[in-house]
Amino acid sequence: MSINRLRFVPLGGVTGVTKNMYLYELYEDQKLIDILILDCGIGFPHDTALGVDLVIPDISYLADKKDKIRGILLSHGHEDHISALPYHYDDLGRPPIFASNLTSAFVKNKFAEVKKTVEVNKADYTKEYQIGNFKVEFIHLTHSIPDTTHIFIKTPVGNIYHGADYKFDLTPPYEAPPDFQKILRLSSEGVLCLLSDCLGVDREGSTLSERVVGQTFEDIMRKTKGKFIMSTFSSNISRIRQCVEAAIKFNRKIVFMGRSMRENTKIAQQIGYLPIPPSLFAKEEQVMRLPPNKVCLIVAGSQGQYNSALAKLANNQNKFIKLQQGDKIVFSSDPIPGNEGEVYALIEDIIKKGAEVVYSQTQGDLHASGHGNKEDLKLLVRFTNPKYFIPIGGTIRHQQGYQQMAIDLGFQKESVFLLEEGETIVFEKGTARKGITVETKDVYVDAYGVGDVGSVVLRDRRSLSTEGIVFVAIVIDKNMQMIMPPKFATRGFVFEKGEAELFKGADVIVSSVLKPKSGKIVTLNNLKKEITDNLEQFFFSEKGRRPLIVVEALQL
Repeated sequence: MSINRLRFVPLGGVTGVTKNMYLYELYEDQKLIDILILDCGIGFPHDTALGVDLVIPDISYLADKKDKIRGILLSHGHEDHISALPYHYDDLGRPPIFASNLTSAFVKNKFAEVKKTVEVNKADYTKEYQIGNFKVEFIHLTHSIPDTTHIFIKTPVGNIYHGADYKFDLTPPYEAPPDFQKILRLSSEGVLCLLSDCLGVDREGSTLSERVVGQTFEDIMRKTKGKFIMSTFSSNISRIRQCVEAAIKFNRKIVFMGRSMRENTKIAQQIGYLPIPPSLFAKEEQVMRLPPNKVCLIVAGSQGQYNSALAKLANNQNKFIKLQQGDKIVFSSDPIPGNEGEVYALIEDIIKKGAEVVYSQTQGDLHASGHGNKEDLKLLVRFTNPKYFIPIGGTIRHQQGYQQMAIDLGFQKESVFLLEEGETIVFEKGTARKGITVETKDVYVDAYGVGDVGSVVLRDRRSLSTEGIVFVAIVIDKNMQMIMPPKFATRGFVFEKGEAELFKGADVIVSSVLKPKSGKIVTLNNLKKEITDNLEQFFFSEKGRRPLIVVEALQL
């Protein structure tokens, strides 16, 4: 018997831009032989996920298969591709990890943050790795972070080109251009399926080179009379380095703000990716004692994140630094789809403080996307000439745009698979088809743990934030009969003057629940649930609101 089936399983990163995690599985008929994992990143919660810090992929599907996991490959060092690893690595059986130089350093730091250690194999671009029955080669690409790779996966069923986030930058500021020669050499062996970043498919032409942003920083900084403040992703080391070089040119002291920004730039300095003269460093507490035109702040929070370093500046919550007229804040990143509201609200808050804000809509060449525009995507298609396509790393809108692009290039619509999370593709005998769907869900992480926040907890948090809370205290005897009238208290539900009349009706509801029920065995938990259900209906009918109801019972 020989390996004759390959299955692709996305646990994230198909209909969403973040939480990237992909599985490749090899089978002998129905028998699972090997699993290869590609990326393991976090997602970012929506406003409705109150109190949730981040979202990670659901790996419950792998719980009984970790002995089949042969390795984890990481495409690059962005959080949505690596940062779920510390939460899942032990449960995945601690398989070997392979990643490029900067990505390896970032991963080790992510583990250190949760007081864990990990070994990472640094990818050698000249080497072919044998991982189980997979053969793997890393290809140097360009993106908005150094050391980005694409991964060519050779299997007994066919070759897969995994093209995560990328752009074809021919003049990157600090690294080599994409390795077109290797893309062509490997693709000449045949590509069964191309998985491609699709986020930039709705932008015509080619993506700007990262190099143009450095000149823009210089031009803006030259005209800035106050503090120069730049915000971008804390992993965008190339962008940060260009800002640093402009600050060095104008002799501005450099301050990194935000935990992730400080950590990532420290790592980049340690491995030689971010050279800065020690004399140009400053601390936050020194800023207000320096001439404003001699300060450059590089700040985390460009996506409008609540409680980020930039948000604290905008809301006067930084005790050392205050925004003032003459300061200029440069947003050197575009909002991730879904974050637009938070970003523009943050911009409004900054403007109210008298500072000037510069962002992509007000000035060109301020941000070069890390994702290839349509011409970049077309070029990768021509290089690889695959039989099938799976667009990844975008929304449903981007997937559909990618499918239309492939049709325009002469490929059949049926060759492009538009997947949702958990939907699988089976490759067998040179063909591809949809397989069974793997059940997945969002796993929430908050300050207290992983997976403790479920749908019920989120529902209660939403009720608290919008509907308020009602406390009900009852005193009952051993026969579950009420000894004294119930007591009510509310927060955030109704105005005090309206409480008395409302609670007369609520008292009737509780009393009716506690009436003796002949022949029926009543438990305390059932009693509390019945009171809760009846009060929910009553308050909704009276006020059109569903407060969170907490029933406390004292049994004498």
